[in-house]
Amino acid sequence: MAAAAVRSLGSSLGKNLREIRVHLCQTSAASKGARDFVEQHYVALKQSNPDFPILIRECSGVQARLWARYDFGKESSVSVDNMSADQVAKSLQTLVQSKP
Repeated sequence: MAAAAVRSLGSSLGKNLREIRVHLCQTSAASKGARDFVEQHYVALKQSNPDFPILIRECSGVQARLWARYDFGKESSVSVDNMSADQVAKSLQTLVQSKP
């Protein structure tokens, strides 16, 4: 399911967004879905969007969160704590398709 969501994004990340950041903890159970998403889908996203900045920020004890930066520095974020990799992909898809 997450693979389908990632494929549907294709090379469309740069249309509405300027940057995506994934904040996660390397060890917490709450960040497991975010870690799994990065392990399974980061390469495909980067191959589809080679010049688009996708940043992975690891910090001990931090709440798992997706950040999207749009034009003019506007940002939006969504918590992905305790989500599966599929749910993280859906959250990313929602951020990509939304307008700030």
